[in-house]
Amino acid sequence: MPKTTGARYFAQVMKGYGITHAFFVPTILMEALAEMDELGIQKILTHGEKAAAYMADGYARALNRPALCMGQQIGASNLAAGLRDAYMAGAPVIAISGGPATASRYRIAYQEVEDFSQFDSMTKLSLQCDDVSRLPDLMRQLFRAVTTGAPKPVHLRLRGSHGQGIEVEADLPAPIIEKEYAVIPAYRPQPETERCKAALAVLARAQRPIIVAGGGVTSSGAQAELVAFAEKLQIPVATSLNAKGAILDTNPLAVGVPGVYSRECANRGISEADLVMFIGSRAGAQVTANWKIPAPGVTVIQVDIDAQELGRNYPNAASVLGDAKATLTHMIALAGAPSASAAAWIKRVQQIVADWRASVAANYHSDAAPIRPERICKEITEALPANGVVVSDTGHAGMWTGQLIDIKHPTQRYIRCAGSLGWGLPGAMGVKCAFPDRPVILFSGDGGFYYHIGELETASRHGINLVMVVNNNSSLNQEIPLVGAAYKDKRGDRYKPDEMWRFQKTANIAKMAEAMGCAAFRVETPAQLRELLPKAMAMNRPVVLDVISDDTALAPTAWTPGGGGGH
Repeated sequence: MPKTTGARYFAQVMKGYGITHAFFVPTILMEALAEMDELGIQKILTHGEKAAAYMADGYARALNRPALCMGQQIGASNLAAGLRDAYMAGAPVIAISGGPATASRYRIAYQEVEDFSQFDSMTKLSLQCDDVSRLPDLMRQLFRAVTTGAPKPVHLRLRGSHGQGIEVEADLPAPIIEKEYAVIPAYRPQPETERCKAALAVLARAQRPIIVAGGGVTSSGAQAELVAFAEKLQIPVATSLNAKGAILDTNPLAVGVPGVYSRECANRGISEADLVMFIGSRAGAQVTANWKIPAPGVTVIQVDIDAQELGRNYPNAASVLGDAKATLTHMIALAGAPSASAAAWIKRVQQIVADWRASVAANYHSDAAPIRPERICKEITEALPANGVVVSDTGHAGMWTGQLIDIKHPTQRYIRCAGSLGWGLPGAMGVKCAFPDRPVILFSGDGGFYYHIGELETASRHGINLVMVVNNNSSLNQEIPLVGAAYKDKRGDRYKPDEMWRFQKTANIAKMAEAMGCAAFRVETPAQLRELLPKAMAMNRPVVLDVISDDTALAPTAWTPGGGGGH
């Protein structure tokens, strides 16, 4: 075997599998990063390991392919924490960290803490490589694991605080690049025909069926098949946040996002259904409003690529194991005509959707200043080009955008934070790295934006030219109800509830962004926002729109049967 270095081998494998960006905080695999220059892999130096992981997450979800993030030994805990969102969202992220040298283990070496187990709950596979001879097989295993079955992050810890233990010269075979593991899904498990027929038979008996499509539809690339199946059988479709856009909001069968961050009409539609068909959705707490929608006892069908998810949260009347695209293709071929009750049920659901749209119209079109968040979403919807991408942070940002931004073109995308406030800015930067020629608009509150505001310098330095819309209410106003409940009847000068949710109003995010090399505008009226959004997308540089919004505007809570919520 020819002599090479582990550094060269590592870079060649990453290049062979289509890795185009390395998101990292030094010092990690410095020689490998130098080799990446020659191979055309772009290095994105970030200001924190969590941000590096978030960028890789955004990149991976945008392209449905593996992404790379790296951090040295002392930053490994931050890197592991950053994988939490990728794990929850099902993103194929490969994380590389440094680890203790053999000679220094258990001797209180500088910066040494045993962190390997911290990756266990954030990955589907976590491996150690203590000898360069193991690099070839372990790297192949990383790519196999991250792209097969339900995608989730994987991790490799290398010997040496910055992985230098594998950068030595060695006799290594030529890299084996298995191209099927360069994208997700690597394989499309085919469903059993009898299982598909059983599911269709259960579906045929329903009077008011509804589909809940999840992130598995998006990662499978099964959007067209989802719509074709729903249209053939005339079944309304709700989509989780991870699947938002899988059916266009203009489709008469679309009812919106259900669950906690939801459109009231989606929850109402599901609550009236006598059958719910989950496709590529784990039926977790967020999409079901903590398992209230559908209610226990409603007939459930589930399609999933992961057998462990079938019936986990609802007993299934029928379960189908398979890739979403492959399964829907098979079921379309087997399906008959819509049921006799389909037209009446569709009419009822469309009325629910129309009622909801009427209920939000006043704030959606409001000219008030400070600006209503609903109006911000309206302007983004109208300005978003046919190939545009909206990226959302979590909390109120996810509630507002999930409810009120409409996806109207099949080439538009919506990508959201899976739960960690602050993901939005670095996550959107990763999306823009994946789509350098497509408009990318971030929607984040100021509370989330502050988490990784230093990455504005990274965006400016690397020309990551996205548009960042900051819903700036100088607060974390989502916490107002919780603060009120905590203080109850406490009144008087010594009680300071505002300290639990307010920021200083004099802070100027636009000026901060300008200081870090971005273009920035302070936006105080809806008319300004309407004028600036298209201009910002045409500027070809990172642009921050610091939108001053109403701090009393709280996103509606989820509607649940008998529980109120909504508007």
